[in-house]
Amino acid sequence: MSAAGLPAVDTAAADVFWSEYAAARPEAVRLCSDYTVERFGDSAVLADGLLRAVTEGAKRATSELADEFLAAGDSLPRIGSHWIACDGAGVPRVVLRTVELRLGPFTSADEAFARDEGEDDRSLASWQAEHRKYWTRVRGRRGLEWTEGDEIVFERFRVAWPPELADPA
Repeated sequence: MSAAGLPAVDTAAADVFWSEYAAARPEAVRLCSDYTVERFGDSAVLADGLLRAVTEGAKRATSELADEFLAAGDSLPRIGSHWIACDGAGVPRVVLRTVELRLGPFTSADEAFARDEGEDDRSLASWQAEHRKYWTRVRGRRGLEWTEGDEIVFERFRVAWPPELADPA
């Protein structure tokens, strides 16, 4: 999800990036031709750090409050959907494809998901501490309070593009 104060994502560059992917992988696009253009986190520094974790291979999962998608005017992701992840400057860097989704409360995250999210020391304790801070901050910007009972979208993905970074299908 993007946050106020960040540069806009470069949708024209994302469209070109998507066209290159679609030309190279028409079978994937035939199954799901829609995509979103986003970045990780709520700051350029966080977006760059999380994107680096994706491109270096540690991060293959992400989580977001379900109502943050709706507040941004986005629908929830679905299995097979694509999203173009941009860096902190809004430049498209990778096409991600959702391979697993579930909704649940904060307490339903487990060690495996924390490891797959690839952040900090990859432990559940670290995941919990950092996400408590993040969601409190994000919700606070909208004048809302975050609780551990809020519904979270837990998403696993694979890197689909560019070819040098793509995970095996």
